[in-house]
Amino acid sequence: MTVTILIAEVVGGIVSGSLALLSDAAHMLSDAAGLILALVASWYGQKQASGRATYGNKRFEVLAAFINAVVVLAISVWIIVRAIMRFMAPEPEVHTGVMLVVAVVGLLANVVSAIILNRSASDSMNVKGALLHVLSDLLGSVAVIVAGLIIQFTGFTAADSIASLVIAVIIVPRATSLVFSSAGVLVERAPETVSVKAVRQRLSALPGVVAVHDLHVWSLDGESLLATCHVVADGPHHPVLDAVHSELVKMGIDHSTIQMETPDHVKCEGELHP
Repeated sequence: MTVTILIAEVVGGIVSGSLALLSDAAHMLSDAAGLILALVASWYGQKQASGRATYGNKRFEVLAAFINAVVVLAISVWIIVRAIMRFMAPEPEVHTGVMLVVAVVGLLANVVSAIILNRSASDSMNVKGALLHVLSDLLGSVAVIVAGLIIQFTGFTAADSIASLVIAVIIVPRATSLVFSSAGVLVERAPETVSVKAVRQRLSALPGVVAVHDLHVWSLDGESLLATCHVVADGPHHPVLDAVHSELVKMGIDHSTIQMETPDHVKCEGELHP
């Protein structure tokens, strides 16, 4: 559907002279590439862990989401530049008939695509990236339709360039957010959904725990959480280890690696890591 509408919008934009329609076609081009990238990443991300990919391949989906968001941002900047140039040198005429027909067909196709992707968007950063592409085009189609109607009934041709700017302004914040969130996963920052300080406090408060250090919390795919830490205990380690694992699970951290230590071992750690 995306490729078909892309071709229609390129032809329609050239015939009608509509920058808004060509802007939407540019988004469609990024959509086609983005959806293919998301599909490949999703397939590859399902591959099981191996001797080399010991954590599996979920990070590829985050990488795809990052690339998709960056591409959408770049195209938004291109649209803004083109719209400003159009304000400085306006087109003499925009043929609204072709513009409106193509935009309506594009809107319907984008609605169908958005419904399909929205079913899984909450479970995958990769699908969120693909959905971002489709939603940006859906909004673009609406903007093109509104601009076409304004031009047809008022002759105000600048509405075409204004619609292009509106498309970019709507898309940029969402794309920027996805860039930062996916980049945060790629550089293994602690997710915003969890407080490392709170995790340390809750673990330190458990019976038998003397101290918690070298605590790390991160995510492979932007959804599931992982943690590693060193726990100092002054009694039997097994009960404390079970309690720590249980407390981490309560905080949504299902995969954890805990190194148990005695108080005298902490002194060795201090000598190794002054």
